[in-house]
Amino acid sequence: MRKLLKQITISENSTIAEALRQLNEIRLISRLILFVEDGNKKIIGSLTDGDIRRSLAKDEDVYKNIKEICNKDFVFETSKTSYIKLKKYRDEKILILPILNEDKTLHSIVDLTYTKSMIPVECMIMAGGRGKRLSPLTDTIPKPMLPLGDKPIIEHNIDRLISYGVKKFYISVKYLGEQLEAYFGDGSSKGVSIEYIWENEPLGTAGALSLVDNFETDRILLMNSDLFTNVDFESMFTKMLREDADMVVASTEYKVDVPYAVFETDDDRVTAFKEKPTFRYQSNAGIYMIKKEILNLIPKNEYCDITDVMQKLVDQNGKLLFDPIIGYWIDIGKPVDYDQAQEFIKHIE
Repeated sequence: MRKLLKQITISENSTIAEALRQLNEIRLISRLILFVEDGNKKIIGSLTDGDIRRSLAKDEDVYKNIKEICNKDFVFETSKTSYIKLKKYRDEKILILPILNEDKTLHSIVDLTYTKSMIPVECMIMAGGRGKRLSPLTDTIPKPMLPLGDKPIIEHNIDRLISYGVKKFYISVKYLGEQLEAYFGDGSSKGVSIEYIWENEPLGTAGALSLVDNFETDRILLMNSDLFTNVDFESMFTKMLREDADMVVASTEYKVDVPYAVFETDDDRVTAFKEKPTFRYQSNAGIYMIKKEILNLIPKNEYCDITDVMQKLVDQNGKLLFDPIIGYWIDIGKPVDYDQAQEFIKHIE
């Protein structure tokens, strides 16, 4: 990010010619734009190639000071804003959104071409399982690192989470976890931070959460590493805010077709029946948005499944909600699932 910010900031005392040279070297964002700094590094305006073209059309003066032509009424957000709704900016055709510190210096930018949302959550991805059902594929490669298209399964999930603004990741590892560490490192190559939580003993689908000393966000996202899905993480987050929920679980529809008539009965008397009915259920998709306080229900460094936490919430009359996935979802647990995902990705890339 530091390299990018240096690339897109320019002094107010620069000329149009200097700005043109700098714009020509931009490679890391989707739009040609610079942010103009005063002597105290405060951002006083934005400058696009369009601003320059309009100025040159008037007087052809490439040595004009850019302070005269930059847009001082530019749109920005502040770094203190915890949740930025990007839809309104997308609707206004804004592609690059600057994030300013309190002193108006440039904190970061959001490229709306690649970023779907900016949800303030940290994420733990569970990646410690053996994946026995996918043997022999997983005899030398951990299941999350099996290739799917041009990258490992888990990387699809990490990249999608990054597109929703997630910057801090924890990956719980055990079986062949060294391969994940070697591949992703500290996450800096993707502009994020990754820490690895090693499970000395299996801790279930929630126990590794207890090994993190302190999550910095009020809500934590927990998900399985072996999913291939286009789940809308912002939908889960906004539902959690709107409903003040303790936990929101992404769900997928499970359909059961009964090939016979199903009786409704009173003792042995048939009171009604349905011919070959179809029943639809919302089932657990392995993705959970959790209020930070709920982590107190997880015992420290002990085996605990997320379903145990869900049951405690239900027993304590907590607010447990589901959010249906509107899109695709494949749980890659068996060879047939892996084959399905490999075939499916050919049609969406």
